[in-house]
Amino acid sequence: MKKILLIEDDVSIAELQRDYLEINKFRVDIQHSGDEGLQQALQEHYDLIILDIMLPGVNGFEICKQIRAVKNIPILFVSAKKEDIDKIRGLGLGADDYITKPFSPSELVARVKAHLERYERLAGKQTQTNTIFVHGISIDKSARKVYIDGEETPFTTKEFDLLVFLVMHPNQVLSKEQLYEKIWGLESAADVSTVTVHIRKIRGKIEGDPAQPEFLETVWGAGYRFNV
Repeated sequence: MKKILLIEDDVSIAELQRDYLEINKFRVDIQHSGDEGLQQALQEHYDLIILDIMLPGVNGFEICKQIRAVKNIPILFVSAKKEDIDKIRGLGLGADDYITKPFSPSELVARVKAHLERYERLAGKQTQTNTIFVHGISIDKSARKVYIDGEETPFTTKEFDLLVFLVMHPNQVLSKEQLYEKIWGLESAADVSTVTVHIRKIRGKIEGDPAQPEFLETVWGAGYRFNV
């Protein structure tokens, strides 16, 4: 049974989310304060974390930052904050998704399942090393490691998956909607701003000048292309 940590200060919302998740065979622990939530997230094993932004004590952004520094598991923000800057900040800190309140509990369950299934599929054990070399970048798919000019560079789960998918489809223009569906496993009608954030973070790691990308190119009005 997959284990989920839910950090939410609104007791009624937390209990509703827990009930729907437990009906779908997930084990759910709840913390209502940022400090206790962060401590539990760091000390115990969880398969996925659902995180509010506005919390007593440590806020959700700081919790996400500290978790991501030591753990590579799906993190979903659930928040009433609707501003794009909050979404961009959350995704930029390494969150895998951002769901805006109010939302249906069934949507939350669907997104949790999609992230867990895709994480398992793409992070699953492989028996053979499968390495890609391009533009001084070495991608070890079995170990899920990236080396830039021989030096290992940390990538989050979704950054790694997105980079691999782009590299495996060289010189093809791929829309944000296509990338969102392939990497996040969700309908393209959902918020695809996460793709933009992850593209920017990948460029910061692989490009000499991220402001003028040489490899990961934006095709305006169409999407992105990895040039080989």
